[in-house]
Amino acid sequence: MNKVIAIVGPTAVGKTSLSIKLAQELNGEVISGDSMQVYRHLDIGTAKVMPEEMAGITHHLINICNIDERFSAARFKKMADKKIIEITGRDHLPIIAGGTGFYLQTLTDNLALGGDQFDQKTLEIRNYWKSQVKAKGPEYVWNQLKQKDINASKQIPVGNTRRVIRALEVIEKTGQLFSEQPQYQPENDFLLIGLTTDRSVLYDRINKRVDLMVENGLLEEAKWLYDNGGEKLPAGKGIGYHELFPYFRGECSLDDAIAKIKQDSRHYAKRQLTWFRNKADTHWYDLLSKPTQINQIRQLIDDWLKK
Repeated sequence: MNKVIAIVGPTAVGKTSLSIKLAQELNGEVISGDSMQVYRHLDIGTAKVMPEEMAGITHHLINICNIDERFSAARFKKMADKKIIEITGRDHLPIIAGGTGFYLQTLTDNLALGGDQFDQKTLEIRNYWKSQVKAKGPEYVWNQLKQKDINASKQIPVGNTRRVIRALEVIEKTGQLFSEQPQYQPENDFLLIGLTTDRSVLYDRINKRVDLMVENGLLEEAKWLYDNGGEKLPAGKGIGYHELFPYFRGECSLDDAIAKIKQDSRHYAKRQLTWFRNKADTHWYDLLSKPTQINQIRQLIDDWLKK
């Protein structure tokens, strides 16, 4: 089974920096898990890692689409799965860095995606039981499995919440006992590292990042997108771009547009935190206020790699 590290968390919390640091130490390659960094020419507003920042680390799934292309979760999963196999085949460690929660879940849960569609019922069942693990604990959810399929509960340890949830999912979807089904084997072994910090610190970093983006040419980048039909394109829906379109139309001031970018970015960060915190197997750290926690992360990874 391939081992994969995923670095998750809200925007502006340091995921890119950590991914590069770990890739340098662990002979790794980085796979972007961001739905907007796939687009060519959209560099500033997507906080895309630039070649001079990559420190020689190979990055994947960046600059692979034109702005008029639609990039889906199904396409991401297909391409990321392929990259994981290729990177592992080079005896390198795949490291996913990004904040698009559902993209990551397609990999960690090995969702069966067909075209641009996915099994909504499967997703709902898995997310429900994950929320139960978080709210009531692994033993509660394991006991639910025991009531439904005692033989399956004997085969799956209480602490293996991923397999417990998978068993409950199969039972609910098929109406048949999991113990009588072919046993599910996940394709990859994921270690989820979550980065977070105090809300006030995070929001201040987001506001300052937006100001820096404006200084570095965000308006020119957004105007180029606008002039190329951005209002009607998938790429034009990204935060940092669509808020400026009313300004280009003369419908609001630049200050109001920038304030809206900051507000939307803060709201997005809050949604990201909510999404990733519902993942019971994420290990959380605050490297901004406690930089020495990097040593805990290294120890966690060392222990995981030995398993």
